Amino acid sequence: MKVAGLVLSVATVAACASRTPAQGAPTKAPAVRPGMTVLLEDSLQVIAARRIALITNHTTVDASGTHLIDVLQKDPRVKRANVTLVRLFSPEHGIRGDVDRENLPDQLDERSGLMVHSLYTNGTVPPPDSLLRDLDALVFDLQDIGTRTWTYVGVMVYGMRAAARAGIPFVVLDRPNPITGRMEAPLLDSALSNPEDPTPTRRGLAFALYPAPLRHGMTNGELARWFAAELRIPVQLTVVPMQGWRRTMWWDETGLPWVVPSPAMATVASALVYPALVPLEGTNVSVGRGTKAPFQRFGAPWMDAPRLATMLNELGFVGVRFEAERFTPRESPDRKFNDREIPGVKIVVTDRDRAPMGRVGAAVLWSLKKVHGDSLRATERTIDQRFGSSAARQALFAGTDPDEVIDAMQPAVAAFQRKVRPYLLY
Repeated sequence: MKVAGLVLSVATVAACASRTPAQGAPTKAPAVRPGMTVLLEDSLQVIAARRIALITNHTTVDASGTHLIDVLQKDPRVKRANVTLVRLFSPEHGIRGDVDRENLPDQLDERSGLMVHSLYTNGTVPPPDSLLRDLDALVFDLQDIGTRTWTYVGVMVYGMRAAARAGIPFVVLDRPNPITGRMEAPLLDSALSNPEDPTPTRRGLAFALYPAPLRHGMTNGELARWFAAELRIPVQLTVVPMQGWRRTMWWDETGLPWVVPSPAMATVASALVYPALVPLEGTNVSVGRGTKAPFQRFGAPWMDAPRLATMLNELGFVGVRFEAERFTPRESPDRKFNDREIPGVKIVVTDRDRAPMGRVGAAVLWSLKKVHGDSLRATERTIDQRFGSSAARQALFAGTDPDEVIDAMQPAVAAFQRKVRPYLLY
């Protein structure tokens, strides 16, 4: 298929549609087969007789927990296909997903014997052109969490451009969106986006690439198809889709193991609430890093937690309630109130299919400014790049009703849904 002059292909799309198990049908197999499994069983011709590199981390596993590196090095079907894995690239948080700092060094992966080249040095960076010249393809497989601010999607876009420069195919092995295919405002303002690769003189924003909803509702494969066309990346792109995934599926319905993608994303519950609280990273408010429930709570020493919880509950959100509590961050990488018990508000999701996380995020910003305007310290640019809109943040801080702010963005989100529809696979 050609889109905007680009060569795009999707392996086994027909199989993806025909093999989806009936809803509620008993089966011992996992409901969803990720792209890596489909590659192995149906689509090895995509990388046959090629020297490849892999953009990966610890999340790249199949239903049994077997890592893609082990599959590519040890499975006899891969050996028969004459596939050679040459090197590895790792994103933010490193190859094991356990690092939460800016500069990650290259390292040797002792298990595979391959060098792991870091793509997170003073922020997300592209794979170096010099490390692609001896390759026949670049393969991407990382677990996204469904929120615009997650840097792994930026790694994918930078990798697509690098593959295009090197004249080699880029292969995306698709994985589920753990918080379903639902899209929610705010939409990123184009003035805040930075779709270009970082340069020595200009730092990239891998979490603010292009106007998209904060909860984007797509899979990596769908995002790759959309970005290739929208950003006019002249890449030979192949997406190996999942089999069995539906847009209404939550992670625990896939039958796949949840592998913690970063230290602050311990559970799918955190992934769901993350879009609501990630804007607070630009404030002097803790988002629960350094606790057992990061991004499910927020707090600060000066907060009147009972008052805030009451105010938020009075807004009447469906599927979510707010509880005053106290918590103590320990060894939090953001250094907010470490080893200090602070008052906070816990966000409890009671109906995940209806809980409106975009609206909750707007309400949290609104309530904090309304109650604690003198104590709240905010780096406005940082908030705006994560929340998505300077005008919306200004309106909330001026006291505008949060529902009114989000409602004003709904036409733009609807237009986005129409725009990306041709690139959806499921």
